[in-house]
Amino acid sequence: MDSDRIVVPARRDERPLGRRLVAPLGVAALAVGACAYLAAVDPSEPGHYPVCPSRAIFGVDCPGCGGMRAMHSLLHGDVSAALDHNALILVFIGAALALWAVWLARAIRGSAPAVTHRQFRARNVMLISGLVALLAFGVVRNFVPYLGAGLS
Repeated sequence: MDSDRIVVPARRDERPLGRRLVAPLGVAALAVGACAYLAAVDPSEPGHYPVCPSRAIFGVDCPGCGGMRAMHSLLHGDVSAALDHNALILVFIGAALALWAVWLARAIRGSAPAVTHRQFRARNVMLISGLVALLAFGVVRNFVPYLGAGLS
């Protein structure tokens, strides 16, 4: 059973609960603050946010182009406009929330489960697959008009 050998053993975090929660709750506070600022300041108005380097230098949309406008639209309840700016925004937000929830749950429990070789390989496959999908989206969105960042 070579594929089930332990790569990283389980460990227990002996710090007090409050100390374990500092990082995940701090990240949540920063995210809420960033969302509040983004809801208040429209990224469609020039001069408030930097220009995307790939858009400025090469004239093409990167996979993240339109992400701030999409998030602004989502914060104002306009899902269709958000999807028009960046079709991956809902996938990204869902993944970010799921990963944050796992981080918070592990901080509350104070433990990290053991990682087997099989799990380690599966994580690598998921990471590489996600990066390939992101790259493919970045290429395809420049050829399919509907997937563009909504810039004129």
